[in-house]
Amino acid sequence: MSTLTWKERPVAGTRTAAPGDLLTQVAGARQTGALMVGGHPKGAVYVFEGRVIYAESSSAPGVGELLTSSGRLAGRTWQSALDLGAPTSRVGRLLVEQGHLTQGELELCVLGATYDAAYFVLADRTAPVEFRPGVTHWLGPVVHIDAAAVDREVGRRIRLLDEIFPNPLIDVAPVIPVTRPPRERVTVTARQWELLVQADGQRTPADLAQLLGRAGYAIIQELRRMAAAGLIEPPEIRTADTRELIRLPQPRGSSVPVITGPEPSSRHPPPEGRKPEASRPEVSRPVAEASRPVAEASRPEVSRPVAEASRPPGEQRPPGEHNNAPVRPPRLARRKPGAKLPKEMAGEAPPVHQGADEVLLKRIRTALRALR
Repeated sequence: MSTLTWKERPVAGTRTAAPGDLLTQVAGARQTGALMVGGHPKGAVYVFEGRVIYAESSSAPGVGELLTSSGRLAGRTWQSALDLGAPTSRVGRLLVEQGHLTQGELELCVLGATYDAAYFVLADRTAPVEFRPGVTHWLGPVVHIDAAAVDREVGRRIRLLDEIFPNPLIDVAPVIPVTRPPRERVTVTARQWELLVQADGQRTPADLAQLLGRAGYAIIQELRRMAAAGLIEPPEIRTADTRELIRLPQPRGSSVPVITGPEPSSRHPPPEGRKPEASRPEVSRPVAEASRPVAEASRPEVSRPVAEASRPPGEQRPPGEHNNAPVRPPRLARRKPGAKLPKEMAGEAPPVHQGADEVLLKRIRTALRALR
């Protein structure tokens, strides 16, 4: 079932006014149709003879979601009423006539869903909007609300959310709980606990509203309070690219570079016509010489003969390999799968099993028979 469902009628041109201002103009002219609002989230406000009868948005659960998620109506009951009453725009009247809902229950549910969706549809005054005359909703006219009252309620809700925590990105961004609470003791309400349990880092406030069967504005209110208390991550942190390189600690004994190898100025004179490079300052040589015993002391002496023995005879030492070269143990010869290890590496054999204690088994059997 599509959320935005309407009958096909002639479409009016796109207006440049804000959604709230265009709604006031349509209500003043006592027109009937749908105010289609684009952007994110999309939605629509349905007007019947200048009065608002319903509003829906992709970020707010509709009447069907609220009734079925709360358990007030079974899913098959709602689907049956939708199939029978949608072509004639009398789904709400059909639910009341068949005794599934009372008139008061239906009006209360429609009022809550309308004000909830109107906040998402009319809050963004820069969203593209157009009015489609003659479009009717499949629910039918259940309530009739003054358009000015709807516009005032949207403004009041915007101010209330800004007083709690002025960050509108929380309304649409995925909810990610913090990994560590900001304080030692944290107090949460029952609704906030539900949100923390259901938030998996990918569900948006609209997804949580659909899952829990609650109004979308009520979910956003709790999320703004949780953001002010530091219980969820702000959207700027999770959307910005804050990846950094991890600096690994240097090994001990090599924090100061050790000068190894011959001096270029003494053994290899510079070519003719080229100025000799500036010699390294003498103050760094004692520091390098002082760091050499530290590196030698941190390496065990017994590993040096092992490294020398592992090198094949006649092979020259690589250039620059001195006391600071890494010591690698000798590699073991490859063996076939299933072959036994050499005696020097096999270790001690496991102890031989001496067999079962017959006397102990007889005592256990006698004790079990006595328990019968």
